[in-house]
Amino acid sequence: MFPYLSNTAVRGITIFMSFQNAFIGSLVADAVAMPVHWYYNRNALDSDYGDFDHFMNPKNPHPDSILWRSKYQPIGEKDDILHDQAKHWGKRGVHYHQFLKAGENTLNLKLACELYRTIIKHGEFNSEVWLNRYAEVMLTPGWHKDTYAEEYHRAFFTNYARGKKLSNCGIEDIHIGGLSLIPALLAGLEAIDKTADDYLFESTQILIQGTHTHPATLGAAQDLTRILIALNERAEIRSILQNLRLSNVPLNSIRTWENMPDRKVVGETVSTACYLPESFTASLYFAWKYFDDFSLAVLANAKAGGDNCHRGVVVGSIVGMQTGIPQKWVKELHSMEELRCDSK
Repeated sequence: MFPYLSNTAVRGITIFMSFQNAFIGSLVADAVAMPVHWYYNRNALDSDYGDFDHFMNPKNPHPDSILWRSKYQPIGEKDDILHDQAKHWGKRGVHYHQFLKAGENTLNLKLACELYRTIIKHGEFNSEVWLNRYAEVMLTPGWHKDTYAEEYHRAFFTNYARGKKLSNCGIEDIHIGGLSLIPALLAGLEAIDKTADDYLFESTQILIQGTHTHPATLGAAQDLTRILIALNERAEIRSILQNLRLSNVPLNSIRTWENMPDRKVVGETVSTACYLPESFTASLYFAWKYFDDFSLAVLANAKAGGDNCHRGVVVGSIVGMQTGIPQKWVKELHSMEELRCDSK
């Protein structure tokens, strides 16, 4: 096991190296949102899970699950990424993450952990090495136990099964899930002491282009990287968003929304769905409003429903990088057993 993370704890807050704070924050936010992922009926969310403040197990049935109308038929061995989970597709009420336990991460963030390990193992980020590792783990039965795999995974491996090179299998996907691996990438590069700004931007583009080629996804990836780099230079969240002037982010609106109920903003004013750039705006709303309280930020994001796991990557990485991560979350996060330097 590689010596990934070192940390100190101050007054119940765990402080990692800077980009590693962002990475752990993304993992926590994903795990918090996992059981209520893709709930669009917030009354049903409240009825099923209440006003929660901790990691929880997912429950079946999921009232908003669309797996009953989803299909994925692999061509052959090179695109069989669902394995024994395939039998649950086409059925009503199936929770997307039904076999995960409280504190576990969804598929995209499990891949983020794999990317982090791969960078440290090889002492660099190499796109070819990563795409080969991505294919290897996704095609290994039992490597993950998530029932749902996003569209970009399915399309990527369909292209691979049709004979395309791994480097040419990405698609024009415009979902916020395309940003899921960025905090892990930056943390991995930080761990091997490769943190020049130009290199971080270049690596981010190369990583995202491997699976997502839509300009909106590539643009949001660059914006998130800009924010995290600025935080690494000890700027504060609100000043960063004011100074960077991100073209697709309506900062004046976000300021106005600050005093509104979260579900009035995310769900009525902007969508809870996964599509960029609106989902990125929703994420930055939570980061702006709860800039100084990590737990409030990730819980508010989760309780808004929709694609809260992938919004959580943005919210958790930004706020976690500034505030640190409360130990209550770190202690119960399953991924820490694989990433901590004292694990065996």
